[in-house]
Amino acid sequence: MDLRKLRIGWIDVLWLAFLAGLAVLPPIDEIHKQLILAGFGTLQLLEGRLVAWQPTRGRYYTVLLKTLLATLLLAHTGGMAINSIYYPIIFLPVMTAGMYFNLAGTLGWTAFASAAYCSYLFPVLQEYKLTTEGEATLATRVLFFFLAGILVNRFVQQNRRQMQRYQALSEDLAETNRQLRQAQADARRAERLAALGQLSAGLAHEIRNPLGVIKGSAEMLAKDLGNATPVAAELAGYISTEVNRLNALIARFLDFARPSRLDLGPVDVSALLDRALESARAQFPQAPVEVEKRYAANLPPIRADQQMVERVFLNLIVNAFQAMDGKPGKLELEIAEASSAAEEPGVAIAVSDSGPGVPEELREQIFNPFVTSKKDGVGLGLAIVAKIVDDHRGTIRLEPSPEGGARFRVFLPTAEPNGGDAAKRVE
Repeated sequence: MDLRKLRIGWIDVLWLAFLAGLAVLPPIDEIHKQLILAGFGTLQLLEGRLVAWQPTRGRYYTVLLKTLLATLLLAHTGGMAINSIYYPIIFLPVMTAGMYFNLAGTLGWTAFASAAYCSYLFPVLQEYKLTTEGEATLATRVLFFFLAGILVNRFVQQNRRQMQRYQALSEDLAETNRQLRQAQADARRAERLAALGQLSAGLAHEIRNPLGVIKGSAEMLAKDLGNATPVAAELAGYISTEVNRLNALIARFLDFARPSRLDLGPVDVSALLDRALESARAQFPQAPVEVEKRYAANLPPIRADQQMVERVFLNLIVNAFQAMDGKPGKLELEIAEASSAAEEPGVAIAVSDSGPGVPEELREQIFNPFVTSKKDGVGLGLAIVAKIVDDHRGTIRLEPSPEGGARFRVFLPTAEPNGGDAAKRVE
């Protein structure tokens, strides 16, 4: 037998040692006694597996089998079983019941084990009369059975409550550690965004000046050439077009780098999300996308700059439409009350799509500048979205989507009740 499969612990070894001690005590030549003690040992080794296999029934089976074995042992270890020196064996099923059941269950099983023990009194009373001393002895033994069961049950219940407190504390610590890691990641991202923002602002200003010279020169060249050299005029037009494109890109750089000036006030987030959806629908009128809305009732207003937050929602919804790439898909919009890691009340907005999702290697950097999964993307859209959300003291997360695509969850604080939301804040 492979003892490792039985998972024998030191307490099981002690049980077997005590049972072996009982086996060598008189009567030694009683084969039934040895078999019953062997049954006790086997049950002790298999008890854990039995309870794990049948968590509810296994407990009943264990106590019932121990009561049966204890009762049989009394019958084979004395002339009158009621007076057997092995009567303390009844404590085994009683204490087992105290371990597995509540107080009512423990008392019930103790009464059952006591009744099994007292059942040997009936044949004795056919030939003998129970004396007052005998009644007192029997009552004392039964009362000790109940006392042992209650004490074991009390200890086990206290231990379980203590374990539950430790488990709750462990879960709280794990959640605190998770929030701490998330806060550290947010702080590192904020530092990277600040450094890249300063760099982007400097580069944008340095590039914009020569671009203006290039565009002016191209326009003058196209005007002077006229129809004399059509090819040169066409090339000058290309120069102007590309300069305009670069200027638009620089404008996005500046949007990312420029300190935000927010006009904060109470905003109805449901109406804001609906307007963003309508704007996105106008950009993709033929998209075969099913939209499902799940808005909680009686939502509090958020504290936000209406234009900025609408830009956040519009960007996320447009990204969802682009991810589904003109194919039939599903867009889910959810709004519910929530709280931040610091227990600040707010509203959680989730935008989910059934597209291909964000590649695993980009999930951690998706809100960093110049990170994109689009072939023609610049990688500033979500970076600007994250900056706007941060300016509102909110959070944005990329979460697993039940539809298999991308799911962005935005948390924004609710409006302050003291009316101080309309004040402007400069970041």
